[in-house]
Amino acid sequence: MPHVDVKFFPRGLTEEAQQALADELSDVIVKHLQSKASSVSVALEEVEPDNWKAQVWDKEIAPNLDKLAKKPGYSM
Repeated sequence: MPHVDVKFFPRGLTEEAQQALADELSDVIVKHLQSKASSVSVALEEVEPDNWKAQVWDKEIAPNLDKLAKKPGYSM
């Protein structure tokens, strides 16, 4: 039951572009984890740049740096 949660700065993505992104992320999960497509869920959340540190860095990235498979190339 893989779940992918993507947070990003606003990009003005259309509904179709968001769906395409979610579909492609799902395809990668299915390929690498041999999951069923029906088992994968994807959340897309736009986070304003001014809120990134408080909402994402402080709560999700910094406390989990040792667990991240891909670490960010920036620090806060």
